[in-house]
Amino acid sequence: MSKLRLLAISATLALATACAPTMGPPPPPPGMGAPSPTVFRQEDFSWSAVPGRNTIDGRLTYRQGATRFTCSGAGVVLTPETPWTRRRMTILYSSPEAAALPADEVRARTPSAPNDDYSSFVRRSTCDAADRFTFSNLPDGAWFVITVARPSAGAGESVAIMRRVVTRGGRISPIDL
Repeated sequence: MSKLRLLAISATLALATACAPTMGPPPPPPGMGAPSPTVFRQEDFSWSAVPGRNTIDGRLTYRQGATRFTCSGAGVVLTPETPWTRRRMTILYSSPEAAALPADEVRARTPSAPNDDYSSFVRRSTCDAADRFTFSNLPDGAWFVITVARPSAGAGESVAIMRRVVTRGGRISPIDL
């Protein structure tokens, strides 16, 4: 192969790599192992602590048949996606993408978190009276939005709702749970 052809291929690969989007955590620094779904590592979360220009503008629209649900006054958590939290969502919700399950069922499957280091990366908001919530100043990456909703009228079982969302490019990401 000619030197000119090798140079052209190298330049193309370098350009493609430079333009590739990054979602979630950056690769580990040299000398560190790869992120693991079974091992909690604080450094896997470090990307999420950097201020960014993205916003998640959410609202609860969940229904079960004719029953409308509300999250008014309830907490909403935003958890950074790492291999460890992705596995955790799969254990809790049987999906790493989106789910709505009875809250008691999710609580019964909740494994203990390793320590307070995990909670320091979780962001919190509250659903307002119109079932809306916002998270601002987020870096580019993937996140899990989680809340517990209850029937808006009458008695009924509460539902834990989780959805994965990706932020990037300084945009507002509207989501419905």
